[in-house]
Amino acid sequence: MTLTEQLTLKPYRESDQPSLIGLLTDDSIRDTYMLPDFTAPADAAAMFWRLLAYSHSAEHYERGIYLGERLIGFVNDVAINERHIEIGYVIHPAHQNRGYATQALRAALADLFQLGFDEVSATAFSENTASRRVMEKCGLKQSEKSGSIPYRGVLRGCVLYSISKPEST
Repeated sequence: MTLTEQLTLKPYRESDQPSLIGLLTDDSIRDTYMLPDFTAPADAAAMFWRLLAYSHSAEHYERGIYLGERLIGFVNDVAINERHIEIGYVIHPAHQNRGYATQALRAALADLFQLGFDEVSATAFSENTASRRVMEKCGLKQSEKSGSIPYRGVLRGCVLYSISKPEST
């Protein structure tokens, strides 16, 4: 469990199923965060159970972002390659523009470096200026690497950011 000024990052609970499925199926979140198109409620439920297991596993970095006891977002690994991890993060639209994403990302970065990762990266769609600004506030630097990816029938530009573990003094 990781604490910030207002938030807690921790593994999911079974009681989080409706809230997490709500995040995974929210159209405004799906506009900025790559999620599968669930064709049936059972598909979303299966994803919940997989993410719940990941959040309690040492093999993945999957944490719910809680305001009090309410799940308002998540941060998770997208890819892990030895001592490098790529992550993504989501805050429910009703809780955006309050600094929660910045708090959560800062806490996740500290946690990941404590876990032994040397570099953390994150990617945002080019037009997602809010997420890009959060990464910049947290010290991530835009990489020379960029590209595009097809998502929901549109070729979307992507920008990569990364940060290395601070040198210990």
